[in-house]
Amino acid sequence: MKSKASSRTTSTRARSTDRHGKRILLVDDDPTVRDSLNDVLLSEGYWVIPAENGQQALDLANKSSVDLVLLDLNMPVKNGWDTFEQLTREHPLIPIIIATARPNQLFTALNAGVGALLEKPIDIPTLLRTMENLLAESAEQRLARLAGKNSEFTYKPAPGSNEKNRQSFQAS
Repeated sequence: MKSKASSRTTSTRARSTDRHGKRILLVDDDPTVRDSLNDVLLSEGYWVIPAENGQQALDLANKSSVDLVLLDLNMPVKNGWDTFEQLTREHPLIPIIIATARPNQLFTALNAGVGALLEKPIDIPTLLRTMENLLAESAEQRLARLAGKNSEFTYKPAPGSNEKNRQSFQAS
């Protein structure tokens, strides 16, 4: 019989290795943001596929297996919302986190079925926690969110906005 400490260690180890090898499509036109997030995600054990615009992201998603998308909204060639719409149409089981400096996107994100909305500058612990939660979701949960059914949604406003803390909503 395992002790509680042994079970906890095994459980923690299992959780931390779940992210190893997970492929994250990182879409941002700002090379500084892309490089910074790339470094953080690599250090956490994720495999990062960088893209600098929406069209490149769509091309990469069609060529490679992707487990999660981290998507900026303000980009050249194909903006984030157009990219989101096409990604969810072609790959509905891939969870998408919108990471943006664009204000007033909360209700659009909720209505679209986005996995989470994180305003820039991104709070890294919230990002990592949100990624783990979305990667652990079942296919049924992802499809329910896209269909507007009950699902958890993470919103992290930018520092200095009226919202002080991360908000989790139950979409209905």
